[in-house]
Amino acid sequence: MPLSTLPNNFALRLGASSVKKAVKSQRPVNLDLRTIKLPITAYTSILHRISGVILFVGVAILLFALDASLSSAESFEEVKACFGSPLAKLVVWGLLSALLYHLVAGVRHLVMDTGHGETLEGGKLGSKIVLAVSAVLIVLAGVWIW
Repeated sequence: MPLSTLPNNFALRLGASSVKKAVKSQRPVNLDLRTIKLPITAYTSILHRISGVILFVGVAILLFALDASLSSAESFEEVKACFGSPLAKLVVWGLLSALLYHLVAGVRHLVMDTGHGETLEGGKLGSKIVLAVSAVLIVLAGVWIW
């Protein structure tokens, strides 16, 4: 229904003052994500969500491989040969990296649930620790796989 056909008092019932405030808001209009400076806590949070999505997709891939490997001895050998390829090792390393990061960031959230690291400084320190520990574990996983 076009606005011109609405009754005159319709805008008053909606709260015209709030509509005018929303239109004349002083919020920034720059939505170029490359120019927005996010804090380190935002990056760790975004990476935690991304790693969760990767794990969700990765579990489906690994369950498919498990199903194929359990169907017969020949298919087990095929899956084993497939996982020996460099591309499959890279995929497994990526999934393991997502798992390790998600685990470390999840432990950070559990620690924060106990009341530790809830300040701004504590959050920044916790994010740096998550990134450092995750990097070490991911490198160690890469050495183990390759």
